[in-house]
Amino acid sequence: MSISIWEKETVLAPQDVLIIGAGVMGLWTALELKQLQPNLRILVLDRGAIPTGASYRNAGFACFGSPTELWSDAATMGEDAMLHIVEQRIKGIEKIRKHFTDQEIDFDACGGYECFTEADTTLPDRIAALNKTLQQVTGNTITFRLVIDQLKALGLSNFQSLVSSAWEGGIHSGKYLQALHKRAIVAGIQVVHGAALLHWQESNDQVVAETSLGYIKTKQLLLCTNGFLQELVPDSNTVPARGQVLLTTPIEGLTLRGTFHFDEGFYYWRNLGNRILLGGARNVNKAAEQTTALYTTPEIQSALEAFLHKHIGAQYSYSIEQRWSGIMGFTKDKRPQFTQHSARVRSAIACNGMGVALAPMMAETVATVVLQNS
Repeated sequence: MSISIWEKETVLAPQDVLIIGAGVMGLWTALELKQLQPNLRILVLDRGAIPTGASYRNAGFACFGSPTELWSDAATMGEDAMLHIVEQRIKGIEKIRKHFTDQEIDFDACGGYECFTEADTTLPDRIAALNKTLQQVTGNTITFRLVIDQLKALGLSNFQSLVSSAWEGGIHSGKYLQALHKRAIVAGIQVVHGAALLHWQESNDQVVAETSLGYIKTKQLLLCTNGFLQELVPDSNTVPARGQVLLTTPIEGLTLRGTFHFDEGFYYWRNLGNRILLGGARNVNKAAEQTTALYTTPEIQSALEAFLHKHIGAQYSYSIEQRWSGIMGFTKDKRPQFTQHSARVRSAIACNGMGVALAPMMAETVATVVLQNS
C-alpha cells in the first residue's frame, strides 16, 4: 500500500517512543514520559477500534486489596513485597483523584467490603494484626474494621462476617479511559487505534516496527498489551486471565452500595445506581479462563448467577441485562512485570487484576527507566 506525505510526516514519522496498547498502562506511561521530557515524540498504537483488554471491560473498582487477598499475596510474594504493592495501589488511587475530578470519571467514594461465609472466631485478631502490619504504609491504625451488623442493611445473605475499608471506591472505567485519552492528546501524544504491531527489527540505534499502517522507526519500543503479551513475546511469563461479568436490570429498593470482594477477590460486585454488577468465578475453571478469547461461557455465568441469587439478589426481582468479559494479565508471583527484552524493547504489563490502581504508579517507574536508556 502506498502512503501519503501526510502519513509519512505524522503517524509514520520516526518516534522517540512507540507504545503498543492504549489502555491505562500505555496511556499513563505516555503521559509520564511527556511530563519528564515534553519534547519527546510519542506514538501510542492500539490494534482495536478501542482498547479491548481489561481497561474498558473491568468492573470499575478502585481498590488496593481485600484482607484474604493480602494474606494470600503475603504468602505468595512475602510480606514486604505485599506492603510495597499495597502502598503503590493506594498512591495510584490518590493520583487518579488528583488528576481527575470525581465528576469527570464518576468516582464513587463508597468504601470497600469483604464478605466471609464461614464463622471464624480468629477473624478479629487476624484483622487487628493485618491493620498493624499495614500501618507502616498507610499511616493509619485501622485500615479494615469488622462491620457484621451492616450485612442486613446492605441486603447481603448467607454471609457470616463483613469487613470494611473506607479507602476504596468505584469508578466509571469508560469515562476514566476517555479522560486519560484526552489528556494524552492535549499533551501532544499521538494515539492511533485500529493499527496492529506485526513485527519489529532492532539495530544499534533504532527499532523498525512493522505495523498494519506501515513501517515506523523508533528509539524505544514499549509493549503495554497486558494479557495479550504472549502474542507478541511467546516466551513471556505473563498468563492471560479472562474476567467474566454480568449486570442486572434496575432493581427496585436495592440497598446495596459499595465495592465488595469475596474469596481472595475471585468474586467481586458493586452497585451501579440500582443495578448489580457482579464479576469473577474464574476459580471455577482456572485453566479454561487462561485465554484471550473475549466471550462469556455458560459455566462461569451460571456460577455467577448462583452466587448472585444466594448472596445478593435473593430478595429482589431482576433479570440479567448484560454479560461481557475482559482479559487481564497475571504473573506467577502476582507482581507487576517490567521486562527488558533487548536494548530498545521492553514490556510493562501484568497488574494482576489491579490495573486501575497500580498503573498510574507503575508508569512512573517505567518512564524513568525508558528515559535513562534512551
